[in-house]
Amino acid sequence: MFRYVESHLTEREPEHHFQDVLLAWVRQRGRGFALPAAQLPNAQRSVRARTQGFPPERQNERCFLPGRIKADADFALALAAVRGSLPTSEVHFTGGEPTLHPELTALVRIARRIGLTVGLTSNGENGAAVLPECAAAGLDRINLSVFGTTPEELAAVQATRLASPKLAARKLDALTATIETASRCGVTVSANIVIPDRDHVTRVLRVMAEHGRAVTVRMLVNLEDGGASLAAMKEVVDRLEAVPVRRVVTAGASDQRVRYRLPDGRPLLAKSIRPVRLPDTCAGCRFDNERDCQEGYYGVRMYRARSGPFVVGVCIQRMDLCLTLGEFVMSKRCAEVRGSREEETARLVARYEGARTEGGENPSPAVRAR
Repeated sequence: MFRYVESHLTEREPEHHFQDVLLAWVRQRGRGFALPAAQLPNAQRSVRARTQGFPPERQNERCFLPGRIKADADFALALAAVRGSLPTSEVHFTGGEPTLHPELTALVRIARRIGLTVGLTSNGENGAAVLPECAAAGLDRINLSVFGTTPEELAAVQATRLASPKLAARKLDALTATIETASRCGVTVSANIVIPDRDHVTRVLRVMAEHGRAVTVRMLVNLEDGGASLAAMKEVVDRLEAVPVRRVVTAGASDQRVRYRLPDGRPLLAKSIRPVRLPDTCAGCRFDNERDCQEGYYGVRMYRARSGPFVVGVCIQRMDLCLTLGEFVMSKRCAEVRGSREEETARLVARYEGARTEGGENPSPAVRAR
């Protein structure tokens, strides 16, 4: 099964400053534009113009600004169309900040009625207010992005006008309330923590100590310095005396993770990226190198154009590859995604079929399709 389509709700966070700047720039300068990567901070170079790679005469034809996804029949039909073209078991809402979306509960309900498992990624600041209704509508899990575990840590990574330890303390209190609410409502909680280097090891240990079994920690490799990041993740594993029990590979996409078991039975996940490419779409792309394309092909993302149709993309760096939903489901690109996933699923199953271990250095592999 194709594991999930990621749906961007485009509900902005109060501090979603970069998107605000980018959208304001677009409105002022017109719709045909290209924003040079050299002008962006490293963490933001993956956000590129919709028209990138298109000739000037086609820029206005192909560009779009994302609009808010509404909980209506069009959304239901869009999910059904994606599921019909790429067998899909899950939809995952991102943003902006999805918990600020006024129709989030209704969106969850629609996805569940279609038969999809529903997850979302959040900063945790508004979760306590919306999770009870979302859980009742069928929300399965929430992935919380954790950027700091003390007011000082969190304030250090905020925009200048928000870099207040007092404000950061309120944000952390809200995160704790979200975790407690999710646990009470039966929603699975994961904490996503990017670990750039060994200086961040204590963040992981602190989350596990403070939230116990209520949260599954997922360590994420820092794509800008994978070597230092992987070394830090290994230090966490060693200090916790964690034992690898399973390696999970998403067939046809770059996602992979190792599941560890702690001495007290709790899980710990270490997530990293494989160098996966779509065989035709990525061939000859100017970003197809280790420096410019660190994520590789990660999966299908669905947007809604402002005052326009649903749009499907396969790359966060090449938004010019986006197609309207109607174009995508009938396209060679859709067939390429499906074929790549099926080919790698068959190859991985044949390679690892029959592998069984009870832990140790060679964890039992599990293959899933995305």
